[in-house]
Amino acid sequence: MIKRNYDREMRDTIKKFNGEQKKLLLHACCGPCSSYPVTELKDIFDITIDFYNPNIESEEEYQKRLKEIQNFLSGREIDIISTNYDHNEFLEVVKGLEDEPEGGKRCLKCFELRLREAAKRAKELGNDYFTTTLTISPLKNSQVLNKLGEKIGEEEGIKFLPSDFKKRDGYKKSVEISNEYQMYRQNYCGCEFSKREI
Repeated sequence: MIKRNYDREMRDTIKKFNGEQKKLLLHACCGPCSSYPVTELKDIFDITIDFYNPNIESEEEYQKRLKEIQNFLSGREIDIISTNYDHNEFLEVVKGLEDEPEGGKRCLKCFELRLREAAKRAKELGNDYFTTTLTISPLKNSQVLNKLGEKIGEEEGIKFLPSDFKKRDGYKKSVEISNEYQMYRQNYCGCEFSKREI
């Protein structure tokens, strides 16, 4: 089976805009992972950041990651939405999958939870597209994330912007940007199950 090049698909989609600025809801997991996608897309889209991450294992960690995004966005004309922290939302969704390996069925449920909320919010706010910064991570399967995003987009009635932000040195650039801005860069995805594997 041939893998789709989601980075090329994103660029092909953008070309069809013919310079018209579309509205994008960008689900963001943290500041470092948001840095490159925001830099890359800020002149193409009217971006709203959606910080919805109930998977994060403590409110302290949640607030720390939220603050990093807020600091990075300071001075940029980009709105950020964050919901009240409720880790029980995540725990309920992954119940019975606690012993799954990182990248397995538990992660798929977590991705679905966050992408579905992003899709609903994007539609409510009148965005043209939604997508996620999760594809920047070398540890995340972009094929899985994009297929899930497309499926959810169809179900919720909102277009999913294909992406693979790690391509064209995106991950490397995100590290450079986060170093430049002295961002807190966590060493685990977010939940207590990913934390135990570090």
